[in-house]
Amino acid sequence: MVELGITRLMTDAALWKSIAFKSLGLITNHTGVNEQFRPTYELIADVLSCRLAAIFTPEHGFGGAAQDGVAQTEVQHLALRRGGTAKDTVSLPVYSLYGEHLRPTAEQLEGIDVLLYDMQDVGARCYTYISTLLYAMEAACEAEIAVIVCDRPNPLGCTCAEGQVLDKTFASFVGMHPLPMRYGLTVGELTLLLKTELNYELLPIQIIPMRGYTREMRYEDTGLPWVPPSPNMPTLDTVAVYPGLCLFEGTNVSEGRGTTKPFEYIGAPWCDGDAWARELNALALPGVLFRAVHFTPAPMTNSTKYANQRCQGVAIHITNKSLFRPIETAIFMLANLIRAYPDTFAFHQEHFDRLAGNSSLRLALSAQEPIEEIQRGWRAGVQAWHDARRIYQLY
Repeated sequence: MVELGITRLMTDAALWKSIAFKSLGLITNHTGVNEQFRPTYELIADVLSCRLAAIFTPEHGFGGAAQDGVAQTEVQHLALRRGGTAKDTVSLPVYSLYGEHLRPTAEQLEGIDVLLYDMQDVGARCYTYISTLLYAMEAACEAEIAVIVCDRPNPLGCTCAEGQVLDKTFASFVGMHPLPMRYGLTVGELTLLLKTELNYELLPIQIIPMRGYTREMRYEDTGLPWVPPSPNMPTLDTVAVYPGLCLFEGTNVSEGRGTTKPFEYIGAPWCDGDAWARELNALALPGVLFRAVHFTPAPMTNSTKYANQRCQGVAIHITNKSLFRPIETAIFMLANLIRAYPDTFAFHQEHFDRLAGNSSLRLALSAQEPIEEIQRGWRAGVQAWHDARRIYQLY
């Protein structure tokens, strides 16, 4: 089984020296656990040679229960037993980085020596945990404090990058840096890249690598338990489809939120699921099959599409994760809907472009350009990314 970065930090005396006698700010959530599900904050609190001063949490909150886009309470408190005894219980502030503030403030960082980042990412540019990491690096640089990142697996594996590299003019919290949608790095490797490309060379950064991890591994290969990082990311199949199917968030088609299969059920009340499944299966896309499906989204938030309305669409079944290309698949699905429902299908232009990281994909699909031409347009950028990322690889 792969040994996580946090486990190595807690058990390797040479690594432990990096936080001994320091005051720590911990960036984490419910996914910050070791191989036995013990939370990172408990592991740190059990060691008396450092002081856990504050916790910072990303989108979806400390417990991971908040729905997409829902701002969190600015400050909560956690009763924490230091050293594993009830005699030394402290009230620890838990600051939200998805509300009024998206980055730690100078006041919140006062007295902190090190920011330690430990939580599970999904390997897609638009998943906001890496935006929280980037903002934390900015704040640490300004406050002149160190950053430690405990590495975790990229559940999509690290051998494949896919999708257009983000155009900086479309940078947002769902894509802050020029990366492909599927970027093929662990969060530790990504930190090293951001340090260089954002000119944070003077920022003290330490990556605690995993032991036993290789680039070819998907999460299923690691032997590690899977903790869903957010309410609409329940399974590793969801993770596999997400880098492409998240684009449907920027359309008037349901991406399956409010069902048991978010991002694996795609459809709308006006869609003919049987016809769509037949046409998509006829394309023989690698590693995937489609099944007609009916679903009724439950109202998770005020923005849930077609809440309590019966939808038709397709269920996505991955048959080979090594061959499956989520972004290519999503683009073929979008192109088919645009042809079949020219007067009904619609882009939510601003949000779609933020997710895609450009406007060119939407414009090309709207013009019904051949998919092969669309893909050819981003190959140079992806190849350049492949070449540039090699120097940051730890495994």
